[in-house]
Amino acid sequence: QLHLVESGGGTVQPGESLTLSCTFSGLAAKVAGLADNWHDIAWFRQAPGKEREGVSSISNSGAKTDYSTSVKGRFTISRDNAKKSVYLQMDNLKPEDTAVYFCAAGQRVPDPFRAENYNYWGQGTQVTVSS
Repeated sequence: QLHLVESGGGTVQPGESLTLSCTFSGLAAKVAGLADNWHDIAWFRQAPGKEREGVSSISNSGAKTDYSTSVKGRFTISRDNAKKSVYLQMDNLKPEDTAVYFCAAGQRVPDPFRAENYNYWGQGTQVTVSS
């Protein structure tokens, strides 16, 4: 069982930045050091009245990252497995980035932006971009 907790959301003005963190726990200590047992992590977001959409993902080792077209060039995903954390640096935020942001974890995810590929989800953190 994996437990995910997001943090770092808030209210900012257009053009400003935020960094979201997703901290995961629950990995058995004896397997925590094995790369194959780490999970792929993705960030999704859901705005009021809209479907949940994939924003960015990172493979278990951190070697592979993906971004949706709407955030590419503005958002950067990274991870620190020693700290059991994944980060989403969001720059040049726009009002259309306003949403609840969720992190999700899955193993060997074939399509990083399909929500059904992920077994574990956090509760979400609100990001509001408004002038």
